[in-house]
Amino acid sequence: MSRRPALRTVLLATAAAAALTLAGCATGAADTPEETTDAAGPAPEDFVTPGVFTVATGETAYEPYVIGDDPESGEGFEAAVAYAVAEELGFSADEVEWVRTSFESAIAPGPKNFDVNIQQYTITEERKQGVDFSSPYYAASQSIVAIKGGAADGVTDVAGLKDLVIGAMANSTSALTLEALDAGIEPKLYNSNEDATAALGAGQIDAIVLDTPTAYVAVNFYIEDSFFVGELPKAGIEDEWGMLLAKDSPLTDDVSAAVDALREDGTLAALEEEWLSGLTEGVTQLQ
Repeated sequence: MSRRPALRTVLLATAAAAALTLAGCATGAADTPEETTDAAGPAPEDFVTPGVFTVATGETAYEPYVIGDDPESGEGFEAAVAYAVAEELGFSADEVEWVRTSFESAIAPGPKNFDVNIQQYTITEERKQGVDFSSPYYAASQSIVAIKGGAADGVTDVAGLKDLVIGAMANSTSALTLEALDAGIEPKLYNSNEDATAALGAGQIDAIVLDTPTAYVAVNFYIEDSFFVGELPKAGIEDEWGMLLAKDSPLTDDVSAAVDALREDGTLAALEEEWLSGLTEGVTQLQ
C-alpha cells in the first residue's frame, strides 16, 4: 500500500531548511519541491513526545480489541488499527508508545498525555465540543446479553425488553440506543461495562446492552451461562468509532487522512475480517 514520507524524513527536511535559512541561504536546497512538500507534514511539537506516536487505550483493554490486555503486541482489532495508522503516519512499530486512561477521563476536555486514544469511542456532536475525532475506523451495532433461565430468556423482540431491568454504561452509545428505541425502556446506568456486568452476574439486573463485538466476547468468554438475547435496531444512532484526540489537535487532519487511506486501500476491512468476523452469526435481530 502507499505510504506517506516517514516522519523522521519530514523532521530532517524541516531542520535542514531552517539551518539554511539561518545561514542566509534562503534559496537553493531549502526551496526544492521535495523539502517544501515534506515541511508541510506534522511538526515535532505536534506530538506529546517528538519522534514518538503515543497511543492510549483503556486501563484494562478487552478482546477482541486488544488480545491479552497487551496492545504492544498489535494483536486485536484496535491494537492492529493503531499500528496501521502509525505506519501510515511514518512511524515504525518501535516508535509507538502505549499509555492507559479511563474512558471518561480521556473524553473530558483538557490536556492529554496521548496523541490518539482508541477504545471504542463513538463520534458524537456533543463529545466533539470537548475533543476531536478522526474519521471513523469502524461502525458497530448494539446487542442485549442476559443469563440463561432469567427474565430475558425467550425475549424475541423490542417489546419484550420493556419489562426487563437492563444495565448499560452511562453516556455510552449502548445506553443511548436503548433510550432512542421509543419503547419506554430506560436503562439502569453504571460507570463502566464492568460494573454493569457485575450487576448482571449478581442478579441485580435482567440484562445488559453492549456493542456487539464486546457482547460476543462477554458471552463466549466472560459471563458464565450468558447468551445473546438479540441485536438492537440502530434507532437512528450511528455508532461510528473514531480515534480521540485533544480538542483542536494539530494531528487531527493527519490522523483522519491516515484512517481514510487505510479504508480506501482495504486495510480496515481486512483487519475487521481478521478480528471481528462472525461476531453476529446466528444472533437474533430484535424488531
